[in-house]
Amino acid sequence: ITTNWRGQPLVSLAVIVNLIGSTRTTAGLRVRCELDRGTYPKGQTLSAAQMAHLKLTPHRFRGDWNYTIHPVRSRA
Repeated sequence: ITTNWRGQPLVSLAVIVNLIGSTRTTAGLRVRCELDRGTYPKGQTLSAAQMAHLKLTPHRFRGDWNYTIHPVRSRA
């Protein structure tokens, strides 16, 4: 992403979102990006039961910091 930004002034959120969204990896994968203007409460904590319910897949590098959160299908 930073290579794509080289020489581009980051003058607005729209510019940043567009630069991120136009990024491709060396393998040709595309990055998807959209601006979320929502506000969220700070300092929220999850119980052990709530954490156990999450579908987390740790990444190979620093899996304690880097992970993917997968959707949990609700029971209908």
